[in-house]
Amino acid sequence: METDVLVVGGGLGGVAAALTAVRLGRSVVLTEPTDWLGGQLTSQLVPPDEHPWIEQYAATGYAELRRRIRDYYRRNYPLTPEAAADPLLDPGLGVVSRFCHEPRVAAAVLEEMLAPWRASGALTVLMEHEPVEAATNGDEIEAVTFRGEGRELTVAATYVVDATELGDLLELANVEHVIGAEGRDETGELHAPEVANPLDQQAFSWCFALEHRAGEDHTIDRPAGYEHWRDTVAPFWPGSQLSWTDVVPVTLDQREWKLLDANPSKRAPFSLWRYRQVLASSNFVDKAIPDVTVVNWPQLDYWEQPLLGGPDPDQALAASRDLSLSFLYWMQTEGGYPGLRLRPDVTGTADGLAKAPYIREARRIRSEFTVLEQHVGVEARPARVGTRAGSEVFADTVGLGRYRIDLHPSTAGRTYVDIEAYPFQIPLGALIPVRVDNLLPANKNIGTTHITNGCYRLHPVEWSIGEAVGALVGFCLAEGLSPRKVRNDPTHLADYQRLLADTLKIPLAWPEEIRTHRD
Repeated sequence: METDVLVVGGGLGGVAAALTAVRLGRSVVLTEPTDWLGGQLTSQLVPPDEHPWIEQYAATGYAELRRRIRDYYRRNYPLTPEAAADPLLDPGLGVVSRFCHEPRVAAAVLEEMLAPWRASGALTVLMEHEPVEAATNGDEIEAVTFRGEGRELTVAATYVVDATELGDLLELANVEHVIGAEGRDETGELHAPEVANPLDQQAFSWCFALEHRAGEDHTIDRPAGYEHWRDTVAPFWPGSQLSWTDVVPVTLDQREWKLLDANPSKRAPFSLWRYRQVLASSNFVDKAIPDVTVVNWPQLDYWEQPLLGGPDPDQALAASRDLSLSFLYWMQTEGGYPGLRLRPDVTGTADGLAKAPYIREARRIRSEFTVLEQHVGVEARPARVGTRAGSEVFADTVGLGRYRIDLHPSTAGRTYVDIEAYPFQIPLGALIPVRVDNLLPANKNIGTTHITNGCYRLHPVEWSIGEAVGALVGFCLAEGLSPRKVRNDPTHLADYQRLLADTLKIPLAWPEEIRTHRD
């Protein structure tokens, strides 16, 4: 196959890149290794982590996605009159954000958004296709070969977007990249380890969905590794992961959780169950619809070996699944909740686990510009007397984001790094590889560090990155320019930013009171 733009990976960044490029008149092939689009929002089973200003400052397509998800519930579910009338309908009433919902609804809505472009033939979507080889010529990728549907298929493209969850094309095409943690001796970051460690990578998690049927017994078979997880205690953790005990990420103080609220209210105080609840029975007239939660809690964080550069990635994946099932079994037995019931219909799988692991950290490009803690971290940007520091203002901004620098325990035996960050911009320089001319990243593989990946890795930021990349390839193809030329020529950069801001209505700068906001 041949196309203008090949987008490898159908997560939020990949869908955003494909949708934006095709809307700008380009032919696009979008591939996805699972049978659901949406990545961390759907196949990885993670409700959106969002900032407080998301209703006013969401990237254009992300705002459309959220509106369509709400409309899907209004059209198809027996909502109470109060829920149906709420313009900010929150189907799950989870605590992690003001908008929690079922992953399969998001997957259906993403399909709706792409449907007219697929019908026109401008967009081809190849589900259950994984990249296995990349053909390069000098500083360009000419084609990528995929395996899927019992065949191998090669797609040639003018531009290739790596929107994979682990930055797969960076390795396949020998694109300069980094894995793990950079050292403080290289980056000067306050919270980086003293020296680089490629095997220092954030834990990943294999999530699942549950309902609770009091008085019933849905206990699963005892997992093979149950004793290992029950009896193992990491040096940085207060006890076994198979417990209600963890630590407060900011202070590292030990804390105890309850699974269920004794008297549930809207959001606080809250239990583990409410953390990522994706269906709230109170929203529905039909009370046969139960509360459903997604288990993505510290008890599932797998940190024994890394996925990238580790001795056996397949073994790590299998162990992560075993840890998740062991925690479920513990909750049903020693934890005292045999009525916990897996919901495979919510996950879209036979076993009730997510289609794919929740990935927090990927390979990252060596880029023209790298976002450091000094650009966004509150502690790393001390304000002068009488002033408010705020995040770095980037002349080449292509979008916005906001999240704490939130690093989960790592495969190098480090515990949480959870520190405050200012609302930030996405610089174009972090999207352009130092050498390769026609590959662009659109996931967790942009030019951040191990530290700043912790605030650039969430749902709305990933969408904004993808939207900026889709617009960039559309602009470059229309003007006969390279991405590097666009960034490094003030006139071309201004024209591209006008496309983003004026045509696509993508916000590029925070108001000053938000840019300098602290929790």
